[in-house]
Amino acid sequence: MDPLEQPALERLLAERACERLVLGFVHRLDLGEPASVADLFTEDGVWRWPEGDRLVEGRAALRAYFGGRPADRLSRRMMANVLVTVDSPAEARATSYFTTYRVDGHTGGMVPSGPPVQIGHYEDTFRRVDGTWLLSTRTLFLPFGGPTPRQRPSAA
Repeated sequence: MDPLEQPALERLLAERACERLVLGFVHRLDLGEPASVADLFTEDGVWRWPEGDRLVEGRAALRAYFGGRPADRLSRRMMANVLVTVDSPAEARATSYFTTYRVDGHTGGMVPSGPPVQIGHYEDTFRRVDGTWLLSTRTLFLPFGGPTPRQRPSAA
């Protein structure tokens, strides 16, 4: 079905559901339980980072991968330019830009600001499963990146 033939309200609802997945992903990583991002993917969902040939396939593997991030990591991701295209009543895709601020070794309190450690974009595909939109693939492109700094202990 041509996406333009879809009723406008259905297309808008699909776009919004997919946009919420994009935002929910970073919200869960930064403010929630990182392993729970796996719940936003289809059972056979894939996260890939072509740089270094990183590939994580399936919900269980995604849960282990994202749940394995350091417990003392503080991060905040800024999402922008989320553009969702609905291709059919059950498939969509999106491109979104992100900036990541992150530090390991966080023990609490405010961290002095510094430059972002990553700037890039995601290319996502979505699939509607039993009436619910889910990520089926997420590919990360990172033209700007560096190591995650460690927070220095504060002077007492």
